[in-house]
Amino acid sequence: MRALPSAVPSGGYFTLQNKSGKTVILTGADSPACGMLMLHKSDDKGGMSSMSDVAEVPVPAGGSVSFTPGSYHLMCMDTKPSLKPGASVPVTLHFKSGEKLTVSFAVRNAAGK
Repeated sequence: MRALPSAVPSGGYFTLQNKSGKTVILTGADSPACGMLMLHKSDDKGGMSSMSDVAEVPVPAGGSVSFTPGSYHLMCMDTKPSLKPGASVPVTLHFKSGEKLTVSFAVRNAAGK
C-alpha cells in the first residue's frame, strides 16, 4: 500500500497468483486501514487516462494478475492513521466463491519505498 495524505486516496499493489486448476474471481477487498477499499483499473485510451471501479477481476487457472500503477489496483478511501510508511496492514480479499483471504500489506511512502 502506498501511504498518501488522508485526503488523497491511496493505492494498493500486489500480484494475485492462482495455483488452482480453475479460474478464480476477485470481487472485492476490505481493510481496517481504509474507510472503503475498492477494486479499480486505470486505462490509457488515445492518450487519455481514466480510472474506473471494477466489479470483478478474473485470475486464470495457473496464472496471475498484477495490480500495478496504470492497471488494476486497490483504491483506499478515507485512510486511517494505521496507514503510515513502515507499518503493515491487513487486507481481506473476497472471491466470488465466497472464500476470503487475509494478507498483510507493507505500507510504503508515495514513491513506493
